[in-house]
Amino acid sequence: MLAGCLFDLDGVLVDTARHHFVAWKRLAEEQLNVSFTHEDNEALKGLSRVESLDYILSKSTTVASAEQKLEWMALKNQWYLNAVQSITPDDLLPGAQALLRSLQDANIPAALGSASKNAPMIIDQLGIGKFLTAIVDGNVVTLSKPHPAVFLKGAELLGIEPPRTVVFEDAQSGVQAAKEGGFYCVGIGRKEDLTGADQVVPDLSFITIEKLNNWLNNN
Repeated sequence: MLAGCLFDLDGVLVDTARHHFVAWKRLAEEQLNVSFTHEDNEALKGLSRVESLDYILSKSTTVASAEQKLEWMALKNQWYLNAVQSITPDDLLPGAQALLRSLQDANIPAALGSASKNAPMIIDQLGIGKFLTAIVDGNVVTLSKPHPAVFLKGAELLGIEPPRTVVFEDAQSGVQAAKEGGFYCVGIGRKEDLTGADQVVPDLSFITIEKLNNWLNNN
């Protein structure tokens, strides 16, 4: 039976990707004089802030010091934070609140597993902290996906075993992290973008506890 659930944040519970895109694009074009496309933004899914900056730097001829990188990351993050100040519970993606509430009603623990260091602030603005037993983010673990550290830490905090835990992910690196950690992984998005996921659905409105139990029992 289902022991617990671990949720990625961006693209699973809420869509803040558009704000990341605008902020990274502005940094790339204004500070590094390189283009930044939607395809580039997809490549950053699941990466940490420093890994994202290194990806953008790889597209330029700029050689940056550690101090300069910190300044650019802080600048990008400030632009992003300014943009997400307007996030409210209405920005939750389809099915997110209903699933979290049903898990709580069934006494099945849930946790967040995200690389974002801004996760606590966004969770607070979304009003879903009451549904989460733990928040594991970039402030808790330093190893980014596809390393499974964020999900393993989440399972540890919930006191549950990976094989009976479902991870919800929208990024290929997140799917890899979940499977590497021994979890059952449900991808959110398109099947062709989420290789290795045990199941793929368009959004969380397609998920019920009964369905999760059936999948785990047949795995």
